Amino acid sequence: MVRGRLWRASNRALPDEKRQALVDELMDARRTVRDAKGDEAALRKARGRVQAAKEALGERGPVWWDDGAPDFNRYLAKNTPYADWFAAQCD
Repeated sequence: MVRGRLWRASNRALPDEKRQALVDELMDARRTVRDAKGDEAALRKARGRVQAAKEALGERGPVWWDDGAPDFNRYLAKNTPYADWFAAQCD
């Protein structure tokens, strides 16, 4: 959660080595986004890499869990069934 907004966690079923490789790729892609100032083609390509890494990690795209729970990614916690839990965290 960041500033009261829920964010999807990475897929816990990913093997540690695979997850770490994807995190390394994500961080490298984010650095490329930062450094691509003024180069729209490079920026677009770097943002595509960020998206691909986040999807592979399970942070975006189809949900990775199979219990039927809805995806509240990017929702304000106070507007979800987690509102009471969130309020308790703020006390």
